[in-house]
Amino acid sequence: MARHKAERSETRDFVAFLVKLALFVLILRSFIVSPFNIPSESMQPRLVVGDYLLVAKWPYGFSQYSLPFSAPLIPGRILPHAPTPGDVVVFKAPPNARDDYIKRVIALSGDIVQVTDGVVSINGTEVARERIEDFELRVTPNSPCYRPEFESPGENGTRVCRYPQFRETLPNGVSYRILDIYENSEGDNTQAFVVPDGHMFLMGDNRDRSADSRFPAEEGQAIGMVPQENLVGKALVSVFSTDGSAEWIKPWTWFSAARPDRIGKRF
Repeated sequence: MARHKAERSETRDFVAFLVKLALFVLILRSFIVSPFNIPSESMQPRLVVGDYLLVAKWPYGFSQYSLPFSAPLIPGRILPHAPTPGDVVVFKAPPNARDDYIKRVIALSGDIVQVTDGVVSINGTEVARERIEDFELRVTPNSPCYRPEFESPGENGTRVCRYPQFRETLPNGVSYRILDIYENSEGDNTQAFVVPDGHMFLMGDNRDRSADSRFPAEEGQAIGMVPQENLVGKALVSVFSTDGSAEWIKPWTWFSAARPDRIGKRF
């Protein structure tokens, strides 16, 4: 009898531990940080396919989109705070608010945004932009070159993609690198957009590979103007990166596929 009581007690303790662990993970992911991985080239050069980062949940307040599966348990947004132009944010993409996207905030409510020959203007003033050294990215299974002319030999028999790179500086002084690869590409010339109240104008740092606020919202593609209530969190730090060459059945490739130079980079 004593043995059965001891077994039941151990079972209860184990179940209680699992419940506490689940609650801890739920609170951590909902209100502190959550992981996010990069599936596309739209935020190159800052983020490349295979990067994993942590997203801070607290900077903009909390809503149903802070919770796993967007559970509708939080009405509206608690402790709301507007993002700052230049922030890299994760959000639920219009029009269906189901998929998580990541882009950079360019402008907020009331701002007028236009792109002319690839140069962004905010409220009639061109955003400062200067040409800098090419962005170099080693060719890997998850990072091929867009077109053959961008590829050239690298060190130790590797192949490298080299893309035209610029430094862009917003009116508030926030500076970051962008790629603008093709001239006169779709999105290089737009109408003047007035950002509606409570919305954001977002763009990818890779201007020719990003379906962003320059284009009307369409499921699985462009996003149009994004409501601030769709915010999930702010990009915090890169914690891992893989070049796509790892195979689950070959554990040693888990290490050889890692990109250690991309780990620990903050935003």
